[in-house]
Amino acid sequence: GLLAHVELLSNLISKGAGGSFLQSNAAAVVRTLTINMDLSSVDRDMMSSFLSEGQGEGYAPQSGQITGILKQMKDTMEADLADVTAAEEAAKASCAELVAAKEKEIAANSKAIEDKTKRLGETGVKIEELKENLEDTSASYEEDKKFLADLDKNCATKTAEYEVVKKTRAEETLAIA
Repeated sequence: GLLAHVELLSNLISKGAGGSFLQSNAAAVVRTLTINMDLSSVDRDMMSSFLSEGQGEGYAPQSGQITGILKQMKDTMEADLADVTAAEEAAKASCAELVAAKEKEIAANSKAIEDKTKRLGETGVKIEELKENLEDTSASYEEDKKFLADLDKNCATKTAEYEVVKKTRAEETLAIA
């Protein structure tokens, strides 16, 4: 990747073979990096000059400074990579915790749904039992009302009959005496 290109150029310059690197495709990658990275204008100008001219006639050997800039670029990229990797690991851990919490929540909600469904079924059965009980009680109530009406009628009849028996006895007792 980019780190490898920067490290390769730094090693080649240290060995005095930077010119061969500048003729490769990797030089274009480092050139783009020089433009896009946060470098001081002096460092950017020096790198641009080095990358465009190479070690030809117009290049004054300042390989120590170029190597220093490349090392700074490499260190910055490594630090950025470490930060991004740490952030990604933290995000993974956070995501794993969130997934575990959501799975636990789903399990709890599933259990609650099962409990409520069971309770709903039991309540439905109780309602039907109570409806049947109400029908039975209503029928019994109607029978009891008929019985009471008959009882009132029978009592009135028996009372009238008793009054006749009582009157008849009184007359018989009076006739005997």
